[in-house]
Amino acid sequence: MKKYLLDLTVKAVERIHERYVLIRLTDDKPLPEMLPGQFVEIRVDGSPTTFLRRPISINFVDTEANELWLLVAVVGDGTRQLSRLQKGDTLNCLLPLGNGFTMPQKQAERILLVGGGVGVAPLLYMGAEMKKMGCEPTFLLGARTAKDLLMLDVFRKYGRVCVTTEDGSEGEKGFVTQHSLLQKEQFDHIATCGPTPMMKAVARYARQANTECEASLENLMACGLGACLCCVEKTTEGNLCVCKEGPVFNIRRLLWQD
Repeated sequence: MKKYLLDLTVKAVERIHERYVLIRLTDDKPLPEMLPGQFVEIRVDGSPTTFLRRPISINFVDTEANELWLLVAVVGDGTRQLSRLQKGDTLNCLLPLGNGFTMPQKQAERILLVGGGVGVAPLLYMGAEMKKMGCEPTFLLGARTAKDLLMLDVFRKYGRVCVTTEDGSEGEKGFVTQHSLLQKEQFDHIATCGPTPMMKAVARYARQANTECEASLENLMACGLGACLCCVEKTTEGNLCVCKEGPVFNIRRLLWQD
């Protein structure tokens, strides 16, 4: 896909959690086509310690409102600067980057989307695009506590939502791979994004269930174009740049050990 370097306008910045903000961007021209699972490299202005662009998953694309949503975890100087953006500010973005998730080929496919933490971000756009195709997904979302669950009301617009929390404050107590859903139902395909231990556990479940599974890796990505080699992942095909060959990989290509 063609890549664009755009100065997008901040339409809104919403503090949806003490550690997360939702940035809504727009442009005076129609936004480029973007696929679920792709990401954006953002230039962070005004941060003296942030020299490289920051990769942010595409959370949602609202074509009617001409909006791009980015869910940002505020964890360092760069993301703190992003959280301070105001309506009308400009954000320089390189997009869309990477390869996205495999979309269902028929409406009857049963698709499970498993996310944890800020890793839920790309699953919202995937679910929304699936709903447009007439294929309703099941979301399985995990967090430490109920207050750490993100955007549940928005997810519920596009599919069934199942929840786990480590302390049992909402949904079932435990990790996503311990949810009773996985013992009761079978799926044709699983897509997952979140902390690496969670994704490895989902991959183990998928292999045992003989279910196709894709994982969106969150390796450190500085350039987004495969030039800096800082996001290399060992695969069955050798060392590959996650930003260029991924971030979405079929788990059969990954050398993850049980």
